Amino acid sequence: MAIEVSKNTNESTASLLRRFSKKVQGSGLVRHVRGTRFSERTKSELKKKQDALKKLARRAKYERLWKLGKIKNDYGKKTR
Repeated sequence: MAIEVSKNTNESTASLLRRFSKKVQGSGLVRHVRGTRFSERTKSELKKKQDALKKLARRAKYERLWKLGKIKNDYGKKTR
């Protein structure tokens, strides 16, 4: 969506810039770009499944190491 403004005769650069800014603001282009600036794509079904499998494997590995006593589970509320 290109916005073009051509300079009229006897028009200063400042007024040309002002006219361009008004046109851009009126088109809503800046608002749209700012709204979609940090949006992320939705994950594909395959990627969701792969992530879920990785999470399960990581959890199983952690639980195995915890049962063997290799990892100390000291998460949670700490007392003085």
